Amino acid sequence: MFDRERWSEVLESIGKNKLRALLTGFAVFWGIFMLIILLGAGAGLRNGFSYNFRNTATNSIRIMGNETSKPWQGLPPNRRIDLEEADIDALRHAIPGIQHISGQYRVWRGNSTLRYGMNTGSYGIRGIQPEHRHLQHQTILRGRFINEVDEAQDRKVIVIAEDCRQELFKGEDPLHQWVSVNGIPFEVVGLYAFEAGGMERGQRSPVFIPLGAAQKVFNAKGLVDDITFSFADASIAGARQAEQRAVHTLARRHSFDPTDERALWVNNNVENVGTIGRIFDGITAFLWFVGIGSLIAGIVGVSNIMLIIVKERTREIGIRKALGATPANVVGQVLMEALVITGLAGWLGLVLGVFLMEGVASVVPGSEFFRDPTIRINVALWALFALMVAGALAGFIPARRAAAIRPIEALRHE
Repeated sequence: MFDRERWSEVLESIGKNKLRALLTGFAVFWGIFMLIILLGAGAGLRNGFSYNFRNTATNSIRIMGNETSKPWQGLPPNRRIDLEEADIDALRHAIPGIQHISGQYRVWRGNSTLRYGMNTGSYGIRGIQPEHRHLQHQTILRGRFINEVDEAQDRKVIVIAEDCRQELFKGEDPLHQWVSVNGIPFEVVGLYAFEAGGMERGQRSPVFIPLGAAQKVFNAKGLVDDITFSFADASIAGARQAEQRAVHTLARRHSFDPTDERALWVNNNVENVGTIGRIFDGITAFLWFVGIGSLIAGIVGVSNIMLIIVKERTREIGIRKALGATPANVVGQVLMEALVITGLAGWLGLVLGVFLMEGVASVVPGSEFFRDPTIRINVALWALFALMVAGALAGFIPARRAAAIRPIEALRHE
């Protein structure tokens, strides 16, 4: 309940020692401000690395062929393992709970020339299957992605990115226009969003064609560069089991030792996400530790000042108790003063810290390492909770000491 008299006494006490209250509050302000800055920086790092998985199904595994390092059943080491289209069907039937699977073939293993009229550009051509859109999410702006009919009929269709549209078509509508891919005409059926960061770093977004068309038109001989699949059990154990099944299946088909770690290059996204998550959980815990340490330094300062205040007001407290004030009244008075100082200073530090992080987020462009260092509402609430605990702790010991003052001794105090 609002006690006007008590509030007046608290404000009067603070007003009598403005500089001391200001310096005391600054310690709390700085502690909560640094806590917000550190947590915002940690969030920016986490968001930056999470951004790398923005288009990738996190419950997926990608496998590429490599070179063996061990002899196996009379076969020599250092053999090249080339994945094939038939491996896709083999994995589809071998891995329980598989959701989507797609092979990918990079035409000419590098960039190819796309031409429309007099305009040309160099882009990576990826032959993929329709399920690829569930594994590498792309935002379709116009038209559609590669579908099952395209793949079944080996249609010469192509899905391009925004940067390709700008370079080849300028202001013209690209849908249903025909572009030349290394001299072979393909019909544009879709346009997907250009991924920020690609062009800015001198890279171009890939363009997609059906895997079947890539195989026939560019004579890929049934080979694929990599196979990616997703599965229902996204736990670490489930991911390891799926990876093990895939490796053993491919080892049987290509005759290599399944324990040969060099035979295949395996990228398990479930483990990658888990590892990165644990790293950033550790970083966040460390930042909380450092920030809370700064806050504790402020708490100690406030508590010391409150002890001095209690000592200075020993006679006044003794008179109050002699006139009937209870220990609870005295404790409440001291606690309220501590909470007012820490509350105001901490709230100011919290607000300035949040505004600073919002300003940084609006000015600093996002990258794969640092992005959107804003504070989530639950983090701000935890910081506010830490602030209230800090205020209570700062006033508790002085309040207990004030409540323990005996009136007769206080009246003798000079």
